[in-house]
Amino acid sequence: MKNLASTIATVWRIAIPYFRSDDKWAGRILLVAVIAIELATVAIDVLLNQWRNRFYNALQDRNWDAFVHEIIYFTVVVAVFIVIAVYQLYLNQWLQIRWRKWMTETYLGKWLSEDSVHYRMQLAGDPADNPDQRMTDDVKLFVERTLVLGLGLLNSVVTLISFVVILWGLSAAAPLHLFGSSFDIPGYLVWTALIYALVGTWLTHLVGWPLVNLDFFQQRYEADFRFNLVRTRESSEQIALLKGESAEHQRLSERFGRVVDNWIAIMIRTKKITAFTASYGQASQIFPYVLVAPAYFAGKAQLGAMMQTASAFLSVQGALSFFINAYRLLAEWRAVIARLDGFEASIAHAAAMPAKQDTIKVVPADGAHGIELRDLLVRLPNGAPLVAADAFTLRGGEHTLLTGASGLGKSTLLRAVAGIWSFGHGTVSVPQGASLMMLPQRPYFPIAPLADAICYPAGRGSCDEARLREVLADVGLPALAERLDEQDHWNRTLSLGEQQRLGIARALLHAPQYLFLDEATASLDESSEAALYRLLARKLPNAAIISIGHRSTLTAFHQRQLALARADGPAALVELDTSRAAQ
Repeated sequence: MKNLASTIATVWRIAIPYFRSDDKWAGRILLVAVIAIELATVAIDVLLNQWRNRFYNALQDRNWDAFVHEIIYFTVVVAVFIVIAVYQLYLNQWLQIRWRKWMTETYLGKWLSEDSVHYRMQLAGDPADNPDQRMTDDVKLFVERTLVLGLGLLNSVVTLISFVVILWGLSAAAPLHLFGSSFDIPGYLVWTALIYALVGTWLTHLVGWPLVNLDFFQQRYEADFRFNLVRTRESSEQIALLKGESAEHQRLSERFGRVVDNWIAIMIRTKKITAFTASYGQASQIFPYVLVAPAYFAGKAQLGAMMQTASAFLSVQGALSFFINAYRLLAEWRAVIARLDGFEASIAHAAAMPAKQDTIKVVPADGAHGIELRDLLVRLPNGAPLVAADAFTLRGGEHTLLTGASGLGKSTLLRAVAGIWSFGHGTVSVPQGASLMMLPQRPYFPIAPLADAICYPAGRGSCDEARLREVLADVGLPALAERLDEQDHWNRTLSLGEQQRLGIARALLHAPQYLFLDEATASLDESSEAALYRLLARKLPNAAIISIGHRSTLTAFHQRQLALARADGPAALVELDTSRAAQ
C-alpha cells in the first residue's frame, strides 16, 4: 500500500505541472473531452446490455416486428459509438503530443540550463543514465501509459458502478438454482464476480510482480547498448586506426548480451502470467452462463435475461479485473515512472550544487580589473584536493600562459573559473558584465550549416556572411567560405587542426573579453600556431588571453606565466615570470 501511495504521488508530481502550464487550457479541454467520451462509451455499453435482453427475448418469442425494431436500434447506437470512438482516438493523440511536447521542452530546458546542469550531472555520477532516452522513450511512454491506464481505470470504475446495479437486479430475476431448488441470495451474481476478480488479481500479482524490475532494467540495457553503438560510430576513425574492431565487437556483444538475458527473463515471466491471464479470461467467458443456466433450464429466467445477465456479469468482472488485464502495462509504466523520477532528482541535485555552502562560487564584481581567485581549492568529485590558488588575478587585456605537468589540474582550474566546476570551495570574482569564452582542444560544432556551426552558440543571423568569409581567410581556411550553407557533421569531416582553426574563427566573431585556450592550437604546427596567436593579438587587442600549453614557443606570446607545481597535497598555482615582454 505504501508503494502504491508513493507511485501515485510521483505520477501526480510529474503529470500535474502540464495542466498548470501555459498550455493548461488546451490540455484541460482535451482531457475533459476524452473523459466525457470515455463516459459516453460506458453509457453505450449499458444501452447495449439492455438491448440484449429485448433482442434475445424477441428471438425466443419469434417476434418479427420486435426483432426488426431492435436491429434498427442497434444500428443507430453502434453508429454513434463508431463516431465517438474515432474522435476519442483523435483527441487522445492530440492531448498526447501536446503533453509530450511540453514535458520534453521542460526537461530540455532544465537539462540544458545556463548553469550547465547537464555537465554537473555527469560529474556527480548521478544514476540518471542516458538522458536522451529519458526525454524520448520515457516521456512518450509516460504520457501514453498514463492516459491509457487512467482512462482504463475510470472506465472500470464507472462500468462497475453502472453494471453492479443492473447485476444486482438480475440476481433476483435469475435466482441461483442448484439441485432443483432456488436460493434467494441478494446480489449473488455481484458477490460471485467480486470474489472471482479478487482471486484472479491476487494470483496475477503473485505471478507477475518481478516484471516491474525486469522492465526497468530492460530499458536501461537497451539505452546503454544504443548509446555505445552511437559512440562507436562517432569514433570509427580511432577504432580503425587502432585495429580495435574485434575489441569493439566483443564490448558491444557483452552489452547486447545483457539485453538478451534480461529479455529472456521477461519472456519466462510473461509466459507464466500470460498462461494464467489467458486461462482466467477464457473461463470468464463461460462462467456467467454456468451460473445462470440452471435457472434458465428450470424456466425461472428467459433467454434475454440470461444473455443480459452474462453480459452484465462480464462487464462487472472485467471492471474488477482491470489490474489483471493491464498488469503488463502497469509493470512497464512503473518502470518508466521510476526512470523519470530519477531523472528529475538528478537534475534537481545538479542544479542545487552551486548553492551548497562547500562549493566554488563564481560571483560578479563591480569595478574589478580582472578575474580574481580567492581562497580557491579545486577538488575532484570524490573530494580529493586537486588545485589550490589564492590572491591571483587574471588581469583584463593581459596574456597569461598556464603550464605544468599533465594531470595536475590545469584544465579543471579553468573549468572552475568558467563556472562549470563547483567541487571545492573559494570564490572566483568576474568583472560585472564581462564575456568569457573557453576553447577546448577538441572544439564542438553542431550538425548544421557551416555558418551556423562557426557562429555557435549564437544564431546565424548574428553573423554577417562577409564577416564569416573574412575570419575564415584570417585563420587560413579560405576554401571553406564556399561551404557556408553546406550542412555536415563537421567534427567528423574536418581534421582536428581545421577544427581548431575554426575555433579561433569563432573567438574572433564573438570577441570575448576573456578568452581561455585549453591547448586549443595543440594540433597545429608551431608556425601556424604562432600565426594564430599573432592574429588574436591583432584582432582582439583588449582581450585577456589565458592559455594552457606545453610548447616553450608559447611563452613569446604571453606577458605572464603561471604554473602548477605539486609537493604535498594539491598542486599550487605559482607565478614564474612577470617580467617577460610580449613579442
